[in-house]
Amino acid sequence: MESWRTAMKEEINRINQVLPNTPADEKTEPIKRWVDSVIDGMDHYKAEHHRYVKEAVTLLELALWKAKLDEKDENAAAGRTKKKAKLDAESVRKEKRVTCGADTVIRNILPFLKLE
Repeated sequence: MESWRTAMKEEINRINQVLPNTPADEKTEPIKRWVDSVIDGMDHYKAEHHRYVKEAVTLLELALWKAKLDEKDENAAAGRTKKKAKLDAESVRKEKRVTCGADTVIRNILPFLKLE
């Protein structure tokens, strides 16, 4: 993030080196190119930020699901057949993914990660 900030500050300050050496009647085109460059840079960094947020949300969801899977299941019955246990384990994994609370946690954390 800091490198993004530095790069954008440098790009924003670049106009101060260009304009003093540009004749008054030729400043429009360099200013237009500079504005386009700043906007392109901001769009690039916004897209990068979005990618990082998406990755972080995915990791958070997986961590919450894993924590839920690691909880001891008090309702586990002893003596089930191997096939039945495998089917039950798969359904338990699916159920725990739904009930791990990731949607609630993410809904409350996401506003802090978004750009405004």
